[in-house]
Amino acid sequence: MSSDMLNLVTLVGSLRKGSYNAALARNLPALAPEGMNFAALGSVGGLPHYDADVQALGFPAAATAMGAAIKAADGVVIVTPEYNYSIPGVLKNALDWLSRLPDKPFAGKPVLIQSAAMGALGGGRAQYHLRQILVFLDAQVFNIPEVMVAQVQNRIDAEGTLTDQPTRDVIANQLRGFQSFVRRAKAGAAITA
Repeated sequence: MSSDMLNLVTLVGSLRKGSYNAALARNLPALAPEGMNFAALGSVGGLPHYDADVQALGFPAAATAMGAAIKAADGVVIVTPEYNYSIPGVLKNALDWLSRLPDKPFAGKPVLIQSAAMGALGGGRAQYHLRQILVFLDAQVFNIPEVMVAQVQNRIDAEGTLTDQPTRDVIANQLRGFQSFVRRAKAGAAITA
């Protein structure tokens, strides 16, 4: 395998200041294997509600910047809570804007999904809906192992550090798998170019 650095972007589906999902995303660099770099995308709250009339006047700068960062990245990590058995509306809104950009930033892009929730399922239903959306966006979604952090409030301390070692191990394992997945996608893209 190549030792080149993989540049990944993280997209968080929560707006809350003390978001467990944002904390989870901030923990990724410490859990990742060597050769993975993470950069946070702008807030999903920085986009107006999707409206075709607004689009006709031009894409919001936040949408084009987010799309350009995704397009330039080797892969995307989406970390999201579950709201009412699905993804948060602000995340869906961001994906709606991104899906309409002319250069289709998610097309062929390796995507990793993680979720954290205070309940027992850890956001599994949100992940299912997100996977359906990502099919339309033509993303290459990493399948297993999955990460759904249940009862996250017991696994992250007040400073936002993921303290539960079994959870840390599962995430580290997922990131190793995703690293290989992204490298294979890059190799395949290089062959077809």
